[in-house]
Parts: sequence; structure tokens; C-alpha cells
Amino acid sequence: MRAEPTLLYDVPGPKARNLYRLLSVAVAVALGVIGYLVYRALDSKGQLTSEKWSPFTESTSWTTYLIPGIRGTLIAAALSIVLALILGAVLGIARLSDHRVIRSSAGFFVELFRAIPVLILMIFAYQLFADYQIFKAKYLALAAVVTGLTLYNGSVIAEIVRAGIKSLPKGQTEAAKALGMRKSMIMRTILLPQAVTAMLPALISQMVVALKDSALGYLIGYIEVVRSGQQLGSFYGNYLPALLVVAAIMIVLNSALTLLATRVEKRLRTGRRGRAAVVPTAVPVTSVPGMDLTGNEPEVRG
Repeated sequence: MRAEPTLLYDVPGPKARNLYRLLSVAVAVALGVIGYLVYRALDSKGQLTSEKWSPFTESTSWTTYLIPGIRGTLIAAALSIVLALILGAVLGIARLSDHRVIRSSAGFFVELFRAIPVLILMIFAYQLFADYQIFKAKYLALAAVVTGLTLYNGSVIAEIVRAGIKSLPKGQTEAAKALGMRKSMIMRTILLPQAVTAMLPALISQMVVALKDSALGYLIGYIEVVRSGQQLGSFYGNYLPALLVVAAIMIVLNSALTLLATRVEKRLRTGRRGRAAVVPTAVPVTSVPGMDLTGNEPEVRG
């Protein structure tokens, strides 16, 4: 059977297909060799023995290292996500303001903190809070992590909010203005409820990014799950199993956050469809003297 040409690329001929098969086999063999060499190196170090996994069956490993790390990750992620959503909504709406000063100031803030890496924001906030003693010592690292995550993710969410509102048809805004509605009321009652459902997939992705970036806090001494895993691996000498367990924990946390946000999105979309399906009741038509509202032809009298 002859393959038909496509618009994107030319269909390879017999020689090209044989070359692709040969390259695929060569890549598979190379990956197999690399995997075997990695296995031999880890096995020679004793990282694959059952003794390296035994600490995870002890309760002290979880209560001393992993559970405090998971708690620190969840606290930093929850605070930064809530604050970033608030900051992003304010900045996104401010970028749509009719006042040039507000619009330019919000745009400068967004572009500035989108361009700075999260780790630099955390280190800068840590040094600032430490020099001026804004927070107590035990909350210093947490405040720096939350500040860095909030500034960066809030700036990204601001662009998501702005794009979501701008994607709505302009006719809705024009019709609302024709009815005499203020811009704040239009934004609150018409534009934002529709834009939220359109923005949710991008917002969910940004929430996952905030959760993963909380792991950068270990560089400034914040106790989170990655730092706890490294401490556990250093204590028991099982770095590979510890990192694998930490990776599995992060996968579970990110999957749980994605599942929760997806269910909220489905609930919001279902609620919107239900409200849209409500048919307004007919307004009774009152008769006006001198007008025939029945549609019948007037009777002509001789």
C-alpha cells in the first residue's frame, strides 16, 4: 500500500524508512547501554539494596524528616497560591484601566517581576527581611519563599487575567455601557465570571508551578520536602531512594492539586450551563388603546 503525501512533509521512501528503522534501533541500543551502566554504578555503591529502603518503613524517618517537609511545602504553596491569585487579579484588572498612570504602573510591575527568577526574589526577600527584622527568625525563610512565589506567580497570573478578559466579545461591554452600567459593575458581574472559566486551565498550570517552585526554598534554609529528603539521605546514606521517594511525594501532591482544580473547573462550567439554560418568563403584553397587538387585519367598514 502506497502512502499518500501530506501537506506538512513528504512521505519517506523505502530507503528513508529503512534508515529511520536503523536509527531507532541504534537509539534504543544506546539507551539500553546507558541504563545498564547507570545500574552497575548504582549497584556498586549499594544504592539498590533492600537495606537502603528499610528506613522508609520506620516511623521516625517520616515524623522527623518527610512529614515536616511535606507540611512546609503545603504551607508555602497554599499561602503563595492564594496571595498570587489576589495579586494577579488586581494587577490584571489594573492593566485594563482607562487611567494611563494605573495601567502603566501595573504593566511595569508585571514585566519587572516576570523577568526576575524566583530564586533571586527569594534570596533578596530573605536578606531584606533579615536586615530590617521584619519577621521573626523562625518565620524568616517562610516569608521569603512566599514573597518570591507570590511576586513571580502573581505577575504571570496578571497576564492570564488580562488575556482572559480581553478574549471576551466586546459587544457585551458595549451593551452593558449602553444600559448605563459602570465599568466596575461590568467587570464584576459580566466579564470576570465568564473569564474565570476560560482562565482556569492556565491558572491550574500556574498553581502547579508554584507548588514545585516551593522546593527552591531549601537554598535559603526553608524546611520543605526536598530539603527533608536530602537530610534523610545524608543521615542514612541512601540518596537515590530518598530522592525517588521525594519525587513520588511531589507527583502525588501535584496530581492532587490538579485533580482538585479540575473538579472546581467542571463544577463552575456546569453551573454556568445550568444558569444559561434558564428560560426567562414571558413578559405580559398590555394592550394599548388604538393599537391592535393581535396581528389581525383591521376590519374595514363600509
